[in-house]
Amino acid sequence: MRRFWFSVLLLFVLAGMLSGTGPLVNGAGKTVELNIFIDQPQFREIYANYFNQFIKKYKTQTGTTVKVNFETPAAINSQQILQSRFASGDAPDVFFIHPTNTGPQYNRSGYLEDLSKQPFVKTLYANVKSIISLDGKVKCMPLESVWWGYDYNKDIFEKVGITPALTLSAMKANVEKLKAAGYTPFLLAYNEDWVPQLFNSLLVGALNETKYKGFVSRMNKGTTSFAELKEYFDIIDLVNANGNTNAMDITASGGAAEFALGKHAMWVQGPWMAEEILKANPKFNLAVAPLPISEDPKQTMINISVSKGLSVYSKSKNKKVAFALLNYMLDKKDSNALYQNLKFNPVSTVHTFQYYPWVESALSYVKKGMGYEDPLMPNTVKQEVGRQLQLYYVKKATRADIVKALDKAWKDGLAN
Repeated sequence: MRRFWFSVLLLFVLAGMLSGTGPLVNGAGKTVELNIFIDQPQFREIYANYFNQFIKKYKTQTGTTVKVNFETPAAINSQQILQSRFASGDAPDVFFIHPTNTGPQYNRSGYLEDLSKQPFVKTLYANVKSIISLDGKVKCMPLESVWWGYDYNKDIFEKVGITPALTLSAMKANVEKLKAAGYTPFLLAYNEDWVPQLFNSLLVGALNETKYKGFVSRMNKGTTSFAELKEYFDIIDLVNANGNTNAMDITASGGAAEFALGKHAMWVQGPWMAEEILKANPKFNLAVAPLPISEDPKQTMINISVSKGLSVYSKSKNKKVAFALLNYMLDKKDSNALYQNLKFNPVSTVHTFQYYPWVESALSYVKKGMGYEDPLMPNTVKQEVGRQLQLYYVKKATRADIVKALDKAWKDGLAN
């Protein structure tokens, strides 16, 4: 875990004020500490630079010096750390949430400040605003909005002469062609349980939208089970059987470096790994396609989600500065460079930067109606499914074990 401390003292402003020639601004001479917690260590330098810009602008506008305490833990244990902070009364002023995973739980606990009246809200795209709203109120500033299914190496596909499959049988055919050409069809990187749990979002999302419409609602009512989803394990089995054999040894970051080598054709992962992949191989030709899960092409869909948002702690003593920071995150001018450097999708009308190629590839499916909003499930399910699919991969859990565990996790999540 790393902490980064930033403070800017604009001496020329202070000198001007002391001599009586400087601007008269509220908060002159005041110093505020703002604690920020984001579980994206791979982007710490980008965020740090942007926070420094905010510090300078805020000092100029208000005379207040802001000292940012910035913590960027790894995703694998960030939730546990954040929960302990809430429990100990040491919660950060600004922290990340996953709007559909952890958002509902944190909202019920009273941790999330209402941001509905903040200026940035008026600029949000309607579908983005819908995803980040809880109880009809905006509870976070959307940071990372993604359209995702699986990542693939476009150059390998072109060399082998294949296109993204829309059915399970077509995916099997692609797998055989890739193996015949000497490529490993799938990269498996299951060391961190949040990676295999991605299957669940893709499967439940697509199936709930099509053949098993209303599945999520029935689970919330306690009237069905994961056993209802007959196709749940088919694509998981196909992927696991056609990837590298050391999946449990490879982290997400290690997977990005491995994928960048060009030996694997596909990775069930999101475009949020683009920055790391391209850092390892700037010439990598990344694209995104929906994951086929059955013989029905209508079930092959792109997941539309906001996977990261920034919230303000409801008991923060520095809400004014925290609000100012969140609004600056969607600044009409500076925000474009931030989101482009992070390689995130646009979330607001202030964003005018050009889409990256992998975003265009995912968007091409969404424009055809092949997309759904990330399903809202108890966070306990997302936590449990990752562990269960790790056990499934190493042959220590059966399908029946997983169904039983996920049913219990869903029930437990609703009870909390």
